[in-house]
Amino acid sequence: MKVPIYTIMTLKRLKKGDLIGIVSPSDPLENIEKDKQFNSGVKFLEGLGFKIILGENISAKKPEKRAEDINKFFREVKVKAIIASQGGDSAEKLLPFIDFESIKSNSKIFLGISDITVLLNAINTKTNLITFHGNDVKYGFGRNPTAYDKNEFVRILMKDTKGEIPANGERKTIRNGKATGKILGGNIRCLLKLIDTEYWPDFTDSILFLEAYKIDKEKCLSYFKKLKEKKVFDKIKGVIVGFIFEMQEENPQSEQMEDILLNFTKDYSFPILKTNDFGHNIPNTVIPVGAIVEFDADKKKIKLIENNIS
Repeated sequence: MKVPIYTIMTLKRLKKGDLIGIVSPSDPLENIEKDKQFNSGVKFLEGLGFKIILGENISAKKPEKRAEDINKFFREVKVKAIIASQGGDSAEKLLPFIDFESIKSNSKIFLGISDITVLLNAINTKTNLITFHGNDVKYGFGRNPTAYDKNEFVRILMKDTKGEIPANGERKTIRNGKATGKILGGNIRCLLKLIDTEYWPDFTDSILFLEAYKIDKEKCLSYFKKLKEKKVFDKIKGVIVGFIFEMQEENPQSEQMEDILLNFTKDYSFPILKTNDFGHNIPNTVIPVGAIVEFDADKKKIKLIENNIS
């Protein structure tokens, strides 16, 4: 299969002693000194050998102030990576204040999950910078991180992005087939905030990956209808479904997202693979948004086929 070619920005892998900047791209943090979970996440990163600097506006209510931290850390040569403090429901408010031209000139690792999906995809769309879907500080690294969380962070961001993504539990073939393409997506609700904006990704020949926190069948169908209206299902090569918290954890007997998707896209032939490798309240791999991925739904394997960090 011919692999699509994309112009991407060079990224440097992290090493011990590097400085990591913590920002709040979505909801601001409150009472940082008393936030044991957030501070536990900071200690986890320090335990890996990193130095940590908090954004000056990490608790600011105004989105333009929180965006200032992101812009500053992208420009600051000493800062080698930027990690989101937490998710929330306000990341889209920062988009008008992000200095995308500065990001183009200062490529570095940008990591987050949940509502940070908004910025991961917007930054990749506007700059071609590979961004990273993975644990945030408070809810990922601050709440009992597992060996899988640690190993995947180290493997992807400190060693080599090329190679197979190990499974975190069972994977299921939902629709047979293989696919190769640029991986885009994240939290489905947050991704859809970008519809009809200049930040909406081009899903042509892409692999769509999806996860969700609070969701039911009606919301699933609503979100899938929006994707269909934007002809996303006509453009993509395949779908990887991650951990869907409410459905799997709270309503395991109900129809699951992957089954709803299979039925909704019955007129399409792209492969669908169900995994538990990323999502809310579960150990997370690190997915390089914008990188080339191939997956085999029959063999239940996912592979990053390029080394996106040098």
